[in-house]
Amino acid sequence: MAIEVRIPTILRSYTGGAKVVEGSGDSINDLLSDLDGKYSGLRGRLVTDQGALHRFVNVYVNDEDVRFLGALDAKLNDGDTVTILPAVAGGAFGFAAAAAIFGHSASAAVVSGPGTSVPAASAAR
Repeated sequence: MAIEVRIPTILRSYTGGAKVVEGSGDSINDLLSDLDGKYSGLRGRLVTDQGALHRFVNVYVNDEDVRFLGALDAKLNDGDTVTILPAVAGGAFGFAAAAAIFGHSASAAVVSGPGTSVPAASAAR
């Protein structure tokens, strides 16, 4: 069973830089185990020691969030596409994500409330 897995930039060091890899399994859990056999350490970045998806990772099967499909027990079919995305939220993590998107100069932006925008020089990047 071939499953296409889309890997986010932050995890590509585990896949030798590959944006898309192929794995197999009847469930997300099986797929992640298969991928970890090929790309050692990948599963540990996605699954907690308690056996649940890390809260800062979103996994989708054919654009459906696996948290609504049974999480790690979500069933897979041949030809499915699994997308792994890091969660982006507000606060410090959101600020770090913005800095990564707009470049390090985005860290100079001061966010003070409604109506505040990123300086034109940063937004143009």
